[in-house]
Amino acid sequence: MTGAWWLILAVLVLPAAGALLLAVLPEAARRAAPALGTAVAALTFVASLGLLSGRHGPRGDRVVDPWHAVDLPWVPSLGVRLHLGVDGISAPLVVLTTLLVLLCAVYTLWTRPAGGSVRALYALMLVIEVGIVGTFLALDLVVFFVAFEITLLPMYALIAGWGGAGRRHAAMKFVLYTLAGSVLLLVGVLLVAIPGGTDIVALSQQGAGLSRTAQITAFIILALAFAVKSPLWPLHTWLPDAHTEAPTVGSVLLAGVLLKMGTYGFVRVAIPLLPEGARAVAPAVAVLAVAAILVGAFCCLTQREIKRLVAYSSVGHMGFVLLGVATLTTTGIQAALIGNVAHGIVTGLLFFLAGAIKDRYGTGLLTELSGLGQRAPVLAGILGFIAVASLGLPGLAGFWGELFAIVAAWERSEGGTDPLWTACAVLAAIGGALAAAYFLRLLRIVVNGEPGPVVERAGPLPVRPGEWLSWGPLAALTLVLGLVPALVLDLGLGPVRALVAVVSS
Repeated sequence: MTGAWWLILAVLVLPAAGALLLAVLPEAARRAAPALGTAVAALTFVASLGLLSGRHGPRGDRVVDPWHAVDLPWVPSLGVRLHLGVDGISAPLVVLTTLLVLLCAVYTLWTRPAGGSVRALYALMLVIEVGIVGTFLALDLVVFFVAFEITLLPMYALIAGWGGAGRRHAAMKFVLYTLAGSVLLLVGVLLVAIPGGTDIVALSQQGAGLSRTAQITAFIILALAFAVKSPLWPLHTWLPDAHTEAPTVGSVLLAGVLLKMGTYGFVRVAIPLLPEGARAVAPAVAVLAVAAILVGAFCCLTQREIKRLVAYSSVGHMGFVLLGVATLTTTGIQAALIGNVAHGIVTGLLFFLAGAIKDRYGTGLLTELSGLGQRAPVLAGILGFIAVASLGLPGLAGFWGELFAIVAAWERSEGGTDPLWTACAVLAAIGGALAAAYFLRLLRIVVNGEPGPVVERAGPLPVRPGEWLSWGPLAALTLVLGLVPALVLDLGLGPVRALVAVVSS
């Protein structure tokens, strides 16, 4: 045990116990389910903030450098331990997860999607939280795999039970893609674990004991598994359907933190455990990441439905994250870490807004939402603010990750002498410009256009108290992180330097 180990257990036990309690609530007490679910989410968020205590400065000598850790026997006969810990790479994502689950719980107090019981909805959100947080805390490959898979069925149920008209098709597509990724992840874990064991801390220090060819093979398999979840082009096609049909809280959790499990897997598992494989395959990952940036941008330019547009924008934004990871440099991986957090905050709020607009007007078609600025100026103003944050306006959260992913790719090109990395940097910059084009198109149609029949008929619709409570923290963090990116960057600097040193050696 290290540091405040009880907080590690608290952020997993609280939502797990809360979900179980919601599942067995007697009929007479089921009206209390929303309050109970929200209270559990709030306690979990407070516990996650406690994990930020006791952190140390950037030592740069260990790839996995936990401030707090739990290490207990689990399956001794197989050498598997319940090894959990938090460091500067995982801590921001743990806090982001608990925050978004809390905000989704608060939002649902006022705005409940049509579908199954609200008790089941809160229970599913808490189970999803257990899986995501467990993935970010896992320091054993088997624990990582189990936590990674916990989210599958709850997210399927969330989409299929409370989604739109095409929810069953979208949920099934999500499951099929994710199951394929799960099989690949299991194979990759076995390839690493059989010769080297399952402890991620030990493996990151001494290596997995694989030859270069075996490392390349294992890295490709793990990269494909994480690419499905990220999602990386061309394995992204499940995402737009899932987002379009999911309820608002499902879209927020899916974009805000579920996608981060894939990019986190690259940084925590694939690269440190298989450094020779990472060096060999990284250029291919960079090419696919740039393809995701461009494909996402061109798809956004043609979209006519607001949630689908935001979904394709996530493909592009996660492409920037993976481009940063693929550079295998301190600048690039730091850009990926802050890009992960910024995307969760900004796109989480974008999906909250898209859901609120569809709830109010009964449509997500851009042409039918024109004139929002005249009839709902506050709602339109928030949409404008978060849209310019998503396109990478300096001073807001979306700026740092995208800019420095491009800078890192240019650094890898050695001043333009390496044609592959030069092309990646230039094409990614073009993708960033296209992001400005499609978000400005969105704002031109929805905010500045003349009111159409749907918006005119609905009249002025104010922002509700529950919406202020769930949107306000994300809007504030968008500004704070844009002005003070060191809040995230300083936490992960030591482990990132150590990771780059391992890959470079």
